[in-house]
Amino acid sequence: MNRSGRIAVILAALVAVVAVVAATLVYLVAYPPTVSAATTGAAQADVTLQTVPAYGLDPEQTWVSYLVKEGDAWVHTTMFQVPAHALVRFTVYQFDTGGPLRNPFMNQVAGTVGGTENIDGKDVSIVNANEGDGVGHSFAIPALGVSAVFPGVSADAKNPCNVPAPCPLSFDHVTITFTIQTGDPGTYVWQCFVPCGLGYPLGFGGPMSTLGYMNGFMKVMA
Repeated sequence: MNRSGRIAVILAALVAVVAVVAATLVYLVAYPPTVSAATTGAAQADVTLQTVPAYGLDPEQTWVSYLVKEGDAWVHTTMFQVPAHALVRFTVYQFDTGGPLRNPFMNQVAGTVGGTENIDGKDVSIVNANEGDGVGHSFAIPALGVSAVFPGVSADAKNPCNVPAPCPLSFDHVTITFTIQTGDPGTYVWQCFVPCGLGYPLGFGGPMSTLGYMNGFMKVMA
């Protein structure tokens, strides 16, 4: 191979390396979209979420997932922003089944206004994961001491969600509401702590460790 040929091969290799590095950087920094909470009054806002048993669409069709409502549309994201020093009311439509918890401590509601959450019209401070349909998912913001617990839909439900996300409210689900008080501006990690990454070590891989599925960021804005 002559000199010009060698240069062409080297340049082609460099272009390939640059392409791989660029693709990797895009993957690492590409976050899901951020949804703004609906403002409902002075220092008040609403966030509406749903949990689905399977996303049903590419790239990970079988993964459990959260979605966030924006207006009349559901967005496949776990990134949302809320106002600082405000009461934020969460409404969660839980479509997934449940089971016992590996860590019973996670059955306690914490960090919410009044120390409770409302499940289908009933205020509770503890969800017994060994009764009924167990716990499907949770929503925790460790830095704020917030933890909400979502009971599972019955495994014998006659109308479980069996369509790609989002799940319409006509399917069997549990409705959970709770309110938190936000403080100073900042970015806070939130996470589901019910291990539902089936097929991964201890259930905490896959969707449990991927933005846009079972964990995300709550951005508190001034």
